[in-house]
Amino acid sequence: MATQFRRGRHSVTDLKIHRVCVTKYRRPVLTREGLVLLETFFYTVARKMDFEILEFNGECDHIHRLIEYPPKLSVSQIVNSLKGVSSRRYGQAGLPKPYKKDALWSPSYFASSVGGAPVEILRQYIENQRKPS
Repeated sequence: MATQFRRGRHSVTDLKIHRVCVTKYRRPVLTREGLVLLETFFYTVARKMDFEILEFNGECDHIHRLIEYPPKLSVSQIVNSLKGVSSRRYGQAGLPKPYKKDALWSPSYFASSVGGAPVEILRQYIENQRKPS
């Protein structure tokens, strides 16, 4: 599979992260119906903010997403928007939140960059650049 680069006016990027969010207190409140709704909410936010959700799945107490995003966005901006909108809309849909709290999500999250060469290969490549004489 060829890498699809995001082309902007002044940049060409390939920024992808794997994000995991857990429910507040890691309570098993997510249902199949809830996951379908969350996926819909996330795709709506992604369209508005100009990033792409490449993969989505979850279990009763957490969700995983593979996200491709432009350099103008930070990981924290993406996280805050997805968590805020999804928690609010999830509650508006009448679905249960942990201990009937306002928040659906734990304040913490996991994010890891995806793709590209291993760090050691990048280090070797940079180290082996010819220095000007």
